[in-house]
Amino acid sequence: MGTSNDIPRAEFPPARYWRRWCADAAPPRPPALEVDSGGQQDARVSAGPAAAAAQSGQPPYSVLVVEDDRSQALFAESVLAGAGIQAQAVSDPALVMQTLESMRPDLVLMDLHMPAIDGAELTDMIRTHATLAHTPIVFLTGDPDPERQFEILEIGADDFLSKPIRPRHLIAAVENRIMRARQQQAQRTAPASGDPGTGLLTRTRMFQRLAAAVPSDTGSLYLVEIEGVAALRERLGYSALEALLADAAQRMARLAGEHAAARLNDNTFLVHLAAELDADEFARHLRDGLARREDGDEDGPRLRACVGSARISPAFSNAGEALAAAEQALRDARAQPHGIAMHTASSAPQPEADGMTGEITSAVAERRIELAFQPIVAVAGGDEAQYQVLMRLRDSEDTLHTAATILPVAEAAGLVHDIDRQVLEQAIGVLQRQQHAGAGVRLFVSQSASTLSREGYADWLLKALGNAGVRPDLLVIDVQQDDALVHAITLQEFSARMVPTGVQLCLGRYDPGREIDLLLPQLPLSFVRLAPGFSSRLVDPGVRDRMREAVERAHRLGLLVIGQQVEDPQAAATLWMSGIDFIQGNLVQQAAGDLDFDFHHSVL
Repeated sequence: MGTSNDIPRAEFPPARYWRRWCADAAPPRPPALEVDSGGQQDARVSAGPAAAAAQSGQPPYSVLVVEDDRSQALFAESVLAGAGIQAQAVSDPALVMQTLESMRPDLVLMDLHMPAIDGAELTDMIRTHATLAHTPIVFLTGDPDPERQFEILEIGADDFLSKPIRPRHLIAAVENRIMRARQQQAQRTAPASGDPGTGLLTRTRMFQRLAAAVPSDTGSLYLVEIEGVAALRERLGYSALEALLADAAQRMARLAGEHAAARLNDNTFLVHLAAELDADEFARHLRDGLARREDGDEDGPRLRACVGSARISPAFSNAGEALAAAEQALRDARAQPHGIAMHTASSAPQPEADGMTGEITSAVAERRIELAFQPIVAVAGGDEAQYQVLMRLRDSEDTLHTAATILPVAEAAGLVHDIDRQVLEQAIGVLQRQQHAGAGVRLFVSQSASTLSREGYADWLLKALGNAGVRPDLLVIDVQQDDALVHAITLQEFSARMVPTGVQLCLGRYDPGREIDLLLPQLPLSFVRLAPGFSSRLVDPGVRDRMREAVERAHRLGLLVIGQQVEDPQAAATLWMSGIDFIQGNLVQQAAGDLDFDFHHSVL
């Protein structure tokens, strides 16, 4: 299609222009920029995010085009230039890393199939580079096979575009990906300051403060948890609850006064007192202050809170240990009628004082931790085998206990790290045997964020995978959302070690909210597993809408979504219609000790 002057418009390239980017091809001719019927450049090319960024004073969008065919590279450069995007082409794959280091583009647009070094190898080189690892990579491929497209995402690509592609679509995909990448980078590097809406510090700023304070400083940490949030959600609805929690955050800032305070997740706050005050009195001040109505509405909902505190001392070698002590105190506070507890060195229950604690202690020492497996099945079909690893413990009377029974007790006794390590050791052994048998399988293994943050744990894990000869991409570390919010900084550090090697991450019990939505772009996740409450309450229109919102938000970040605890066909159908990627639950198969599910012939 041409203008009145027969100048070809970039929206519809000349017939048979691209040799590999389009289905038909012929010797190329110089590309022309898009023009309107009056011979002027089409105004649409200056109205996108790239132009808006330039007008706001931001650096222009930049793209490195990796394409060994010069004519195709020139075409891409002209299309992007027409949208105000700086583009530079490299035809020799051997020069890509050198050009990337000097150019530092916002995005790499790469042909998948090239001689010598293909796109997959280049992606691996970029993802393992210290400073370039977060650069978005978009592949162009003419392969219509969805499995191949999934493999493209698995090797580290952020997106793929199917050939042939219209220039308008190319520009939109590139601009949107760069805009998101810049937003994420701004969040990662934003100055750690307070939230203007509440006056609370950000988590990053608070953790930086604690890192400087422990162990040399004095003072105390207070973890304040609002109780009964699930019941309040049922009673008030999501929007009213969000307003109530936002008000609670503002109130917490006032209660903390001159002392540093931050919101760790929707219903938990952290306060750092640098001064010596009466611990019980200040805890009551925080608890009662949240419960007190300030608007005169005596019939309105009142907030109940538990408070756990820990005094900073040289006994804590770092901020993580001090925070873990405050978490222990908070768990103790939940069991107290008045909802207040302070950490002491003897607060952890002794094995002799608690029968279940003793069982767990001996089971860990005797390595009686067992694994069960539940398949995670793609709703669109596929024969890729992947399972969730579920921990089981067999006691001295041969009774098998689930993780839900064991982990709270183990956490209180300080045994979670030992359990996490044994579970991971066994999972790696399973992967090794499956890999040697030629039956590749991916395992999702739950780990606590406090375990992942332990010094040397990342090194141990990588060494264990290497010694077993297990492909790192077959292991997915699964961390619960609430755990991730509390240990966000250390989890990011662990992820920075794991992801470049191929180990993937999954966020469990995902339920969208302001705090987690800010954290999601900062974690290099591959999967999210929805909170189980979604599957069990899909008859509620509000829950269905919230679930669709969660799925859409995850997909916008390039994440695959797992629906868990699916028990009936109606729930599976609703999840499928919401765009879910994988389903897990008893409808598919109950957890078992064998890896015998037939993924190839499974039908949901």
